[in-house]
Amino acid sequence: MEWQFLISLMAFAATMTGTPGPNNMMVTASGANFGYWRTVPHILGIGFGLVSMILLVAAGLGVIFVRYPVLHEVLRWLGSAYLLYLAWKIATSGGKVQLDDKDARPMSFIAAALFQYVNPKAWMMSVTAISTFTSTGEAYWSSALAVAMVFYVVGFPCVSLWAGFGTLIGRWLNQPQARQRFNLTMGTLTAGCVVMIW
Repeated sequence: MEWQFLISLMAFAATMTGTPGPNNMMVTASGANFGYWRTVPHILGIGFGLVSMILLVAAGLGVIFVRYPVLHEVLRWLGSAYLLYLAWKIATSGGKVQLDDKDARPMSFIAAALFQYVNPKAWMMSVTAISTFTSTGEAYWSSALAVAMVFYVVGFPCVSLWAGFGTLIGRWLNQPQARQRFNLTMGTLTAGCVVMIW
């Protein structure tokens, strides 16, 4: 694998995983409400879900969207509806989240991984990464695995920055009203990601 190719792939992965989107809005809110360490399973779940999608697209799942465009439309509606539900949960979570509250918990590893399958940005990343950065012939699977590994390795620190940013903000949200306003803002921004989907 050439260095120029690897650098291009890493830049693409950093751009895709580091820019605003549903995942980053949710981990920012999680970091503010639960702290960085309790948000780590959410971050790892995002990476695992994305890697599994990249490998499924490499195995031919992306062709299904080309052959049956209605599936893309269904995914868009499902993703939008679920994203609005999550945005509502964030926006209405209130201002009294305590780090030791057993009822309040961040998104789990499994939930974050499964969310990728209704996240249109994750599908777009996966299809674009495989179609752009894989080799043909015998090198196809090794290049597909390289794409998946780079996305996981680069994605973790990029998404972690958003969670860290949320954690930093959370330290200044001592008053319930301030935390409530922050959660409302993050919920609104998460809902705003639906605009990017459409």
